[in-house]
Amino acid sequence: MFWDVHSHVVPSGDDGAGTLEEGLELCRSAAAHGTSVLFATPHVWPHLGLSSGREERIRAAHAELAAQVAADGLDLRLGFELTPTPSLLEDELGRYRLGDLSAVLMELPFAGPLALAERVAEEIEGAGLVPVLAHPERAEAVIDEPGRARAFAERGWLLQVNATSVLGYHGESPEETGWLLLEQGLVSLVASDGHRPARPPFLDDAYEAVRRRLGEGADALFNGSALRTLEITGRSGNAAAAGAVRRG
Repeated sequence: MFWDVHSHVVPSGDDGAGTLEEGLELCRSAAAHGTSVLFATPHVWPHLGLSSGREERIRAAHAELAAQVAADGLDLRLGFELTPTPSLLEDELGRYRLGDLSAVLMELPFAGPLALAERVAEEIEGAGLVPVLAHPERAEAVIDEPGRARAFAERGWLLQVNATSVLGYHGESPEETGWLLLEQGLVSLVASDGHRPARPPFLDDAYEAVRRRLGEGADALFNGSALRTLEITGRSGNAAAAGAVRRG
């Protein structure tokens, strides 16, 4: 069964599920396609921060959805997806943790330099947490220079490639870069980044595609191996464990 660390199934005012009913449909569809653990990760954007009121609404919506989908065999957990912004350098980054994991999900920007993203990731690490870098294959800076992703992975930061990228949904360059990172053993996680019915939180088709090319090594990218490690070890063991997952 799949672990999906990145989705937008909880209504939060972002571009994901707009209502609880839509979120429920997405969650149940994810379970039907083989997902057993799904992290809802509402966006935290420069123009849509995590105010106390927004956080309260998100947590209430998550609790309601989680209770409903438990009967479907889905463990719905809550985290957030950070967009790098200078204000995060002064923030308490532990509030954005992925459930009970010692990790925070942060996207790499699609366009422009990665300097700010790297600084935010360093702040996450400085807080004793592991940066999980979302969809590096969609970042122009990584597409142009894939070695940037290797440098991040060598620091023990987890690279999360989108299932939609390896299936060609985002175009040729992200697809090629996603496969390159996978074949070089730099990726720790494949996640759906599911937003809506037209872009659902499914991993099964991507799993089959990755398994055809990587063999049994694909399993660790979809079964939560890297995330389970973060549940049971301290920060000192995380980088080594993440490296072991990538090399496997």
